Order: sequence, then C-alpha cells, then structure tokens
Amino acid sequence: MKARHKRFLLLSVGVVVVGLASWLVFNALGNNMSYFFSPTEVVKGNAPKDHIFRLGGLVEVGSLERGKELTARFIVTDNANKVNVSYTGILPDLFAEGQGVIAQGKLAENGEFIAEEVLAKHDETYMPPEVADALQKGHAEGKANMQTNTDKGAAQ
Repeated sequence: MKARHKRFLLLSVGVVVVGLASWLVFNALGNNMSYFFSPTEVVKGNAPKDHIFRLGGLVEVGSLERGKELTARFIVTDNANKVNVSYTGILPDLFAEGQGVIAQGKLAENGEFIAEEVLAKHDETYMPPEVADALQKGHAEGKANMQTNTDKGAAQ
C-alpha cells in the first residue's frame, strides 16, 4: 500500500469516527432536552404528550390541596388558562399560592400534569438569610464606625 493510500484510509476512518461521535452526542442531548411551556400552550395542545417538559406559571390562589402521603394538587395559571398539577413529594420552602412555579413532568391521559419535580421561583428581591445577616451586620458596623468618627471629630 502506498503512503498516499494509507493517509486516505486514515483520514476516512477519522471522519467516520468523528461523525459517529457527533451523532451520539447530539442524540443524547436531544433525548435529555426539557422544553418550557406555559399553561396556554399546554391547553392548546402544543406540549408533547409522551415527553417530559416544564410547565411554568403562577400557583392559583386557593387551589392547593394536600392529600395523603405527600401528594399535593394545585393549579398553575398564566392568567389566561389553567392546568391541574399533581405532585408527590416535599414541596420547596418558597412554594406558595400566588407565587411563580416551574414543574417538570408529563401530561397524563386526562390532561392533568404529573410533576416529577417542582421548583419555586422567587422575585429579584430574594436574598439568602446568610447574605442578609452579613449585610445587616456590615451595615451596623458601618454605622458604629461613622458614629465613632463623628464623636472623635467633635471632641477635637
């Protein structure tokens, strides 16, 4: 075999290997993608019936019902349409009626959304308690330092 043929064979095998690896990566990513849909899109039938997706909106006030064994039922709305949601598990601490929520799961045959995971959304003013405490402590120390400096200036 000539050197030119060996290079061509090596290049061909390399292209096939890279193509196969690319196909495997894109196939794996496609199967793990989870799209976001609003209640209006779900009601219109735009959401997949046999694939996991995310449903987002507000938890309707007065709709939360807690059942047996950590089962919770509530309604997610976008103020235009509503979707009934069922979730078995511990709800997040920030979960509340009238607040934003994202639920990941599938649609049941009866149109109810069966959530496997519920994420509570918070507004932009949310701050972890540790950060709030640190800021409050820093603010108090800053005020104390200002007061000390003011007292020293008055004494001179």
